[in-house]
Amino acid sequence: MQKPFTATATPPLADRRPRKDTRHGLDRHDDYAWLRADNWQEVFKDTSVLDPEIRAYLTAENAYQEEVLAGTRDLRDALVRELRGRIKEDDSSVPAPDGPYAYGISYVEGAEYPRYVRRPREGGESVVLLDGQAEAADRAYFSLGSASHSPDHRWMAWAHDDKGSEFYALSFRDLSTGRDLDERIEDTSGGGVWSARSKGVFYTRLDSNHRPSRVFYHALGTDPRDDRLVFEETDSGFFMGVDKTQSGEFVMIDIHDHETSECWLIPAGNAAAEPRLLAKRETGVEYSVDEADGTLYILTNADGARDFKIATASTDAARREDWVDYVPHEDGRMILSHLVLKRHLVWLERREGLPRIVVKRLADGAEHAIAFDEEAYSLGLSGTYEFDTTAIRFTYSSLTTPGQTFEYDVETRERRLLKTQEVPSGHDPDAYVTRRVFAPAQDGELVPVSLLYRKDTALDGTAPCLLYGYGSYGITIPASFNANAFSLVDRGFVWAIAHIRGGKDKGFAWYEAGRRQNKANTFNDFVAVADHLVAERFTSYGRIVANGGSAGGMLMGAVANMAAEKFGAIVAVVPFVDVLNTMLDDTLPLTPPEWPEWGNPILSPQDYEIIASYSPYDNVKAQAYPPMLVLAGLTDPRVTYWEPAKWVARLREMKTNDAPILLRTNMDSGHGGASGRFSRLEEVATIYAFALQTMGKA
Repeated sequence: MQKPFTATATPPLADRRPRKDTRHGLDRHDDYAWLRADNWQEVFKDTSVLDPEIRAYLTAENAYQEEVLAGTRDLRDALVRELRGRIKEDDSSVPAPDGPYAYGISYVEGAEYPRYVRRPREGGESVVLLDGQAEAADRAYFSLGSASHSPDHRWMAWAHDDKGSEFYALSFRDLSTGRDLDERIEDTSGGGVWSARSKGVFYTRLDSNHRPSRVFYHALGTDPRDDRLVFEETDSGFFMGVDKTQSGEFVMIDIHDHETSECWLIPAGNAAAEPRLLAKRETGVEYSVDEADGTLYILTNADGARDFKIATASTDAARREDWVDYVPHEDGRMILSHLVLKRHLVWLERREGLPRIVVKRLADGAEHAIAFDEEAYSLGLSGTYEFDTTAIRFTYSSLTTPGQTFEYDVETRERRLLKTQEVPSGHDPDAYVTRRVFAPAQDGELVPVSLLYRKDTALDGTAPCLLYGYGSYGITIPASFNANAFSLVDRGFVWAIAHIRGGKDKGFAWYEAGRRQNKANTFNDFVAVADHLVAERFTSYGRIVANGGSAGGMLMGAVANMAAEKFGAIVAVVPFVDVLNTMLDDTLPLTPPEWPEWGNPILSPQDYEIIASYSPYDNVKAQAYPPMLVLAGLTDPRVTYWEPAKWVARLREMKTNDAPILLRTNMDSGHGGASGRFSRLEEVATIYAFALQTMGKA
C-alpha cells in the first residue's frame, strides 16, 4: 500500500525521566510519569495552571498531528459539510406529557445546543424555558447536565459544565419569570431530584477528587452553604447518585460499584426524613428499585440470578429476605431495566443479543412482548413523566433504519409512530445491508458481529473495514442508526461492530467472561472478529481500521501490541491505556470504584500480574505498529490526559517503522470531546479522514 502521509515534520520526542515503582517485590520503570501534572485537581477547574512544560509538549503534539494531517484539510472540510447535512438543524423531540403541560427539547437552525421547551398538554405554542445556545455564549466549552422541572411546574433545576471536567454548577430557574435564583451550587454531579412539594432539591456534590461522596438537600431561597447533609458515603470505592421512583413517592439514594449496590429511600413528601436502608450491600449483589402503590419492584441478581430477576417487597422492607420473586430468573434472558406504572410492569430484556420489551399487567400477571424482525437492531425504553398512565414510549432503529419514536398503549397494544429521524441530505435504507454474523473465538465461543455496507460493495476481500469494539463494564454497544457512518460506508467501507466479551450482549456470563482474570477474552475476541471478517471476504488484513474509545481505547492498545500486523490503522479515542498505573493510584477519581472491574493491584499480587500482562502502556514493544490517531481531552476526569500522552511517547520510542503516531489533545474539553452538535463533527471528520487516507480512499 502506498505511504498515506507525506509530512516532513519531526515528531515530538518526550524527555525520558526514569522513575521506579516497586510493588509486590516487582520493579517497574516509567520514563514518562512526569507528564502527569501533580496539580491535576486544579487543572480540571482552571487549565491555565497546567505545568508550562507539559503544556508545551501537548501543544507540540497537536502541531505535529495537524501538519501530518494537513493534506486531509479539504477532505475534512467536505466531511464536516456532509455530516452536518445529515442533521436536521431545526429538529425537536416529541413533547412528553406531564400534568397540564408537555415538555421537550428543540433546536433552532445553526444552534449547537438545545432549548428546553413546554407547551399546553393538548397542543399550542411552545414556550422556551432554557436556551442552551444563549447560556453557552462566549464559553470555550459548554455542556448541559440535566434539566428537570418541579412537580408544581414552577421551577427548573438545571446544570452546566464549562470546563469539560464534569464538575457541574446547579442553578434554579423561576419559570414564571425566566430568571435564575442567586443560589447557584458548584461542584455537583449534574442534576437534582425535587421534593414532592417543590420546595427544594436533593443533589450529589463531588469532592476535590471528583467523587460523589455526599448527598445534600437544598431548600429554595436559602444559602447553599447552609444545605443539609442528607447522606455521606465514606467508602471511596462506590459511586453515588440520587433518583426518584416513577410514582414520585420516594427519593432514592443509589450507591454502587461495578458489582455491588445499595439503596436508601426517603419519602418525597417529607424531605426532612432520614434515609432508610432497603437492603445492605453484599459484594456481588446488585439491585435497583421502582415502586407502585406501596410495593417495591426490585431488579436484582440476588440468589444466583446472574441474568437478573424482578422481586417485590413492601415499602417498609429492610432486609433482602423480605423480597419475593415476581419475574423469575431465566438463564440467557438478561433483564436490563424496568419501569413500573400504576397498573403495569414494563421491562427491557435481551435474548441472544437482541432486545425486546415485555409488559406485565399487575392485576392478573398477563404478559406480552414487543419485538422486531431485523437481524440486528436497537430498542430502548424512553423516559416518561407520568405514573397513572397506560402509555409508554420506546425508540427503535437499526444500522439502516433511522431512529423512530413510538407511543405504545400497554393495555390496548396500539402502537403509534410519533417521529422518524429525518436525514435532510437523504437516506435510502434499501441501498444498504444490515447483517449479523458470528465469529468463532479461540475457545469456541461465537462472537456476534453487526455489519453495515452498501448493496453494491464488492465482498471480495478488497473493501476497507472500520471495526469498532468496546467490551467492558457490561456495556452493550447497540446496532443502532448512526448517520455519520454513511460517510465511510458510501465510500466503500464495511462498518462492523464486534460484540465482544466484557459486554452483556449475550447475558451476564458474557460480561463475566471478559473481566478481571478473564480480560484477555475481550482482546482475543476482537482479533477473532477481524480474522473472521477476512476469512469471509468482507475485508482483508491491512484493510481494517480498528476503532474504540475510553475502555475501548484500552482494547485498541491491547490489540495493537498483540496483533499489530492485522490492522491497517488504529483510532483510539480518550484511551484508557495506562491501566496499571491508574489502578495503583487511589487518589484518581475512578480508581477505587473501578477495582471490582479490573482488580486491585495495590492489595493483590495476582491482580497486579494480570493487569500488567495486558496494560497497553506497559506492553509496548519493539515492533512495527500501524498508523495511529489518538484523541485526548485535557480536563477529562475519566481517562486523564496523561494516559494517551504517555502511551504515544512510548509508542514513538519503541516502534520499528515510520508509521505516524498522532496525538490530538483537545485543550478545552474532557472525556466527551467537543460538546456542541456541530463542533463535535470536526473530531468525527478528523477520524474519518484519517481512516480514508490510510486506506487509500481519500
